[in-house]
Amino acid sequence: MDARIVLLPGDGIGPEIVAQAERVLQVIAERHGHHFQLSSHPIGGCAIDEFGDPLPESTLDACRESAAILLGAVGGPKWDDPHAKTRPEVGLLKIRKELGLFANLRPINPHPALLDSSPLKRHIIEGTDILFVRELTGGIYFGDSGVHENGDGKSAFNTMTYSQEEVKRVVRVAATAALKRRGKLTSVDKANVLEVSRLWRHTAEQIVKSEFPTLEYEVVLVDAMAMHLISRPTDFDVVVTGNMFGDILTDEASMLPGSLGLLPSASVGESGPGLYEPIHGSAPDIAGKGVANPLATILATAMLLRHSLHLEAEAVAIETAVSQVLNDGHRTADIAQSGETAIGTVAMGDLVLSALAS
Repeated sequence: MDARIVLLPGDGIGPEIVAQAERVLQVIAERHGHHFQLSSHPIGGCAIDEFGDPLPESTLDACRESAAILLGAVGGPKWDDPHAKTRPEVGLLKIRKELGLFANLRPINPHPALLDSSPLKRHIIEGTDILFVRELTGGIYFGDSGVHENGDGKSAFNTMTYSQEEVKRVVRVAATAALKRRGKLTSVDKANVLEVSRLWRHTAEQIVKSEFPTLEYEVVLVDAMAMHLISRPTDFDVVVTGNMFGDILTDEASMLPGSLGLLPSASVGESGPGLYEPIHGSAPDIAGKGVANPLATILATAMLLRHSLHLEAEAVAIETAVSQVLNDGHRTADIAQSGETAIGTVAMGDLVLSALAS
């Protein structure tokens, strides 16, 4: 295969972790006879510094022409001024919208060797395997918003809006994934309060009943889902929900494995390149220290190979290598238990490469 892959290292620890994933891609290409054209482009705070824009047109053009995109992280205290003309996160929202990346796939499956790293008890999380499908380009983050001045001071508003078509397409992605897994789909909403959730619930039910009748289907209110995730996470298979609810629930679920440094995600659309990234942020407090965990980014690379390039064997090879390294007891600081020796970013990358070669 000859594929063009765009790397967006971004800010903070982004360049460090993307560098390890790049090494993995190079080894995969060599071992499996592929040619990956890898090019790096600015996004986020570093792009603001250089171009005054968190997503320069040159970066967006490169992404449009690629087969897939690997992102590190964006943001940091340097760009947190609330009065700034633009912010790094605007680049993320824009690239999702411009590329039509409406579905975010976030797997939550605690590694057996790290069950004791979770703040939850082992017997609660053991066997958890959830795929969250979060709608990514609609809802309150993209609705009308504004600030008004009145006699009592300022008031502000944000509007949550969904169309039936937006709901249908993300539910189809989730339902299709459920058919390939354990055949269970959970839709999360707030239909007891919100009109937009009532539309979501009605539309989702129509799609499942008419197009995916063999699925086991249930609906859960978002507040109840927040409780269920920490009391009975093994009951869920594929979970589909809107943008804001998905943002909150997936961050809650990220604590089941015990560290943000282990979890990848994919943002995909109906056509064009997908965007793959770790779910953690730019971690500016440890940037440049060589201690960041690169495994989430390496696992995001496996998702890239699977979903955008359809290279299943290569994706499995990466996931197997990561699993072997963890089973052998190697830990970065974020997943090391008391008394365990922590290794750095490059050392962890070296171990994954060694496992790929074995």
